[in-house]
Amino acid sequence: MHASGTGTTDQPVAELAPGEAAIASADAFREAVARAGRPVVLRGLAASWPMAQAAAASDAAVRDYILGFDAGRRPQVMQAEARLGGGYFYRPGLDGFNFERREMPLSDAFAQMFAHAADATRPTTYLGSLVAPAYLPGLAEANRPAIVPDGVDLRLWMGNPSTVACHYDAFDNLACVIAGRRRFTLYPPDCIADMYVSPIDHTIAGQPVSLAAATAQDEDDHARRFPRFAAAAARRQVVDLAPGDALYIPKLWWHQVEALAPFNVMANYWWDGFQQGPDAPMLAMLFAMITLAERPEAERAAFRAFFDHFVFRPEGHPLAHLPEAQRGVLRNLAEGGSGQIRAMIMRALRG
Repeated sequence: MHASGTGTTDQPVAELAPGEAAIASADAFREAVARAGRPVVLRGLAASWPMAQAAAASDAAVRDYILGFDAGRRPQVMQAEARLGGGYFYRPGLDGFNFERREMPLSDAFAQMFAHAADATRPTTYLGSLVAPAYLPGLAEANRPAIVPDGVDLRLWMGNPSTVACHYDAFDNLACVIAGRRRFTLYPPDCIADMYVSPIDHTIAGQPVSLAAATAQDEDDHARRFPRFAAAAARRQVVDLAPGDALYIPKLWWHQVEALAPFNVMANYWWDGFQQGPDAPMLAMLFAMITLAERPEAERAAFRAFFDHFVFRPEGHPLAHLPEAQRGVLRNLAEGGSGQIRAMIMRALRG
């Protein structure tokens, strides 16, 4: 593993070369890469896929390849005025968005994308998170990397030049460039206090975004509105991906994604390699917001100590002073304890 990347960072993105043991299987990748919780570039990971081979021939060839799997459903497509340059975002005041959503056949969506590629004054078109098994049955089976666990859906992201606002995902993400070029700008999860997060229940595409990372305006005005963002900007990592390249983004890492060519295709996979039980960690945080966030400072500090001891465990297992057989439900969460605790929670919520 060695360093590579471009942009304004002293912390380049690590890179894995083709053929390394860490990308031989999903289990190997989880232990060698995902467990470390750092982004990694995988050059050429998708280059041999049939979809990428079609893209190497021409934009029309990859369009025709994808349409060969079309099940005839009508996905939702984003469209925006050409003057916005593909910057899909909020309107000023956060009361709405600067684009429209329309449903249309996939062939019509491609026609709109190719129309803008031929005439840059036409509106831009963007189709994101298209679930391949639902809309393109058979495509995922023909284009699949070994590092992704079984049962994880392939999704497609296609369109004209665009900027996906800086956001985080609650799942690990493998993004594979098929056509065009992509630029990823990454920020570590602990930059969150410096990112100026948008409302969590009024989002562009499901996840909150960073208002500071996306704002293009006078430098002095930006510094006045978002004074803490300079600390995040000093830690950002920027990497460019060519067709066939991939980027692994651990959960909760902030990332802005720019599609740079007149026509672009990217595939991605979301999964949680360390999931224990049916409940997502983000649910625990949301519940903590309504139970703890507005309690007195002294109470919050007290609960923070309990969370550290029982959940984040900086000193190891919270009941390490007891023999393992006497640790009750905390003896082994992965083998029954989590289900017992979940049952305790559900009984409490039902009153």
